[in-house]
Amino acid sequence: MKVLIADKFEQSGRDGLQAIGCEISFQPDLKDEALVAAIGREQPDVLVVRGTKVTEAMLAAGPLKLIVRAGAGYNTIDVAAASRRGIYVSNCPGKNSIAVAELAFALILALDRRVADNVIALRAGEWNKKEFSKARGLFGRVLGLVGLGGIAQEMIPRARAFGMPVIAWSRSLTEEKAAVLGIERRETPLEIAREADMVSVHVALKPDTRTLIGAAFFKAMKDGAYFINTSRGEVVDQSALVEAIQAKGIRAGLDVFAIEPSSAVAEFTDPIANEASVYGTHHIGASTDQAQEAIAAETVRIIQSFKETGQVPNVVNLAQRTPATHRLVVRHRDRPGVLAQVLDAIKAERINVQEMENIVFEGAEAAVARINLDKAPSTEILDRLRAGNEDIIQLDLLTLQQ
Repeated sequence: MKVLIADKFEQSGRDGLQAIGCEISFQPDLKDEALVAAIGREQPDVLVVRGTKVTEAMLAAGPLKLIVRAGAGYNTIDVAAASRRGIYVSNCPGKNSIAVAELAFALILALDRRVADNVIALRAGEWNKKEFSKARGLFGRVLGLVGLGGIAQEMIPRARAFGMPVIAWSRSLTEEKAAVLGIERRETPLEIAREADMVSVHVALKPDTRTLIGAAFFKAMKDGAYFINTSRGEVVDQSALVEAIQAKGIRAGLDVFAIEPSSAVAEFTDPIANEASVYGTHHIGASTDQAQEAIAAETVRIIQSFKETGQVPNVVNLAQRTPATHRLVVRHRDRPGVLAQVLDAIKAERINVQEMENIVFEGAEAAVARINLDKAPSTEILDRLRAGNEDIIQLDLLTLQQ
């Protein structure tokens, strides 16, 4: 199996891929047209990326079967185009949760103590204890979490260590789960904005979360509150954030931005970086040795599973629901040609198979095939199959619940 790695990737991961028999090509600086050309030239089965954008032109350039995002988010991959081509897209969720939570708290502390401004003044030869001796302190301040995935859940024990009560909103958060986590649930993001002294955003980028944090949210925040975003820049209306910074004294710690360069080293011209109340980092939330080693190990596990079993852990682009309306259950003797005859009959009626599995019983004498169809076969076809093949033990048609 050929694996093209078009991004930074740990040596342990490269060694792991070689150990399972993969032929790897490590070209971490490939981008854009150069990556299209490399895929066409090297014909890889698997593409591994971190922040590198994967476009439809890249998917069309070679025989890719699997793309692994060596990280959690996958918004830099054209998942829809991959789905049209039957290419698996997989990621490594949860492996960077601690690293990102650590950075979120670093930003909170840096904002409160104005760490960056202290450093800049010292490097300029200035000693200004009078200016920098003002801080609110974290103890007793309410931390509001928008989203409650793995990273946000890692924020909770860290907040507890600082003596901060935590409130949270998530569509999936129940009162029972909140009680188990030792936090308080809120019904809407606006409630978080109104009550929190410090807000930290931890939602995945989806159509319904794009600009989730907008003008109404910032209007509801307390004057002078802290706003932290280590998720995705697109979940925030950045112009509304700038307005809140200027009008309400909001202080922001940002690891992500509305428009980020596509390469690791580039010019950054976003004017928000010039706001004195913004502390920014370079989308480095997952960039700790610990996190990258864990992500490398998970990437190897994904590729090994695909190589050895054809199954892809953490796949993100399989249909949650298909157009299937009926399931044909075929209990049959495990003989050549049985299912071929069934599928030929289905094809003759122009019925499409949506999903199919064949489970073999111990001893390999009998099996059960479950075939999901987009409409019901005719009674005549079913009767003909039952009567026409002595290796079909039983054949049932079930109507699926929609």
